[in-house]
Amino acid sequence: MRHAALLAAGLFLLTGVIRADPPAGYPFVDHDSGMRRARQEGKPILLYFGRYGCAWCDLVNRKTFSDPGLKQTFSDNYVLIYVDAEGGKRIRLANGERVTEGELGARLGAFATPLFVFMAPDGKVVAKIPGYKTVADFRDYDRYVRGGYYRTQTLPEFLASPHDKQG
Repeated sequence: MRHAALLAAGLFLLTGVIRADPPAGYPFVDHDSGMRRARQEGKPILLYFGRYGCAWCDLVNRKTFSDPGLKQTFSDNYVLIYVDAEGGKRIRLANGERVTEGELGARLGAFATPLFVFMAPDGKVVAKIPGYKTVADFRDYDRYVRGGYYRTQTLPEFLASPHDKQG
């Protein structure tokens, strides 16, 4: 019985370490206000689907998003939106339809987290990128989106081409 209590306490402490929150220090906003802001400012969107208990979300928050250069790039050039992939909060789509955060996640294929969805300012999906990613990965995605390469190439085509290594 004592071992079971210790195991339960350990699991409780572990769940306290794994968070679904967006990375600290980034100006992530909720879906509806972020979509409005992107249209008003003409900035691309980085929509981050996370969820409570997602160890990969926690890892990308601690390891990748801790990079000061990445933080500066994303904070200055994108509207950052965080959505709980399992959340029940009601949000409004660009067409006026009301859905829950979880329903939006399902529509965009957020069946596993994290999922990063880059969008044009009008909400058009540019790229969907699942799983843990490094700083270098996000720098490539930034070049793809802000460079406008998504207009003529898929993300895999861009990553395979020589210009993907330019800074």
